[in-house]
Amino acid sequence: MADATAPFQPADPGHRNKRVGVILAGVAAGMVGLAFASVPLYQLFCQVTGYGGTTQVASDNPKGVIAREMKVRFDVNIDPALDWTVVPAAPITDRIGNVDTVNYIATNHSDKPVTGQAIFNVVPDKAGVYFNKIECFCFTEQTLQPGETVEMPIVFFVDPDLDENRELDTIKEITLSYTFYASDNEGS
Repeated sequence: MADATAPFQPADPGHRNKRVGVILAGVAAGMVGLAFASVPLYQLFCQVTGYGGTTQVASDNPKGVIAREMKVRFDVNIDPALDWTVVPAAPITDRIGNVDTVNYIATNHSDKPVTGQAIFNVVPDKAGVYFNKIECFCFTEQTLQPGETVEMPIVFFVDPDLDENRELDTIKEITLSYTFYASDNEGS
């Protein structure tokens, strides 16, 4: 048992302050680490779940084709800082599971090489996980020379598993939308 007559000795304030400092530095470092990891973790989450209309990447369609048809529309938006016009592909209607190829047409209207890139999403959002791209210009930056016009292909299919999702029974149309923006890597 402790001696009740011994005077109370507070812990060394210097040691206590060091411990609190180390804990706070660890918390701050952890928060910085989470801030840097949040974007890749969110992208991974979106790719796995299709959240926010994020599409899937595939090498082919191993599941076959089903009788249900789906119309796919294509949309484009262009950042004003990018002096391009981009014409989206015409809508197509095909059986779910068929691999289709469409082209966007891009033209550089500036007098210098311009590098751009596209980001994409699918509407309705819940269909994103079933939209698979085999080849897409959005995977890499595109550099167009002054006045150059190029075809930018997309090879894709809609996963037949979409037909098993009761929430998507009434979906007859999917829209693949691209937003083009100027890259920091101007001309290559």
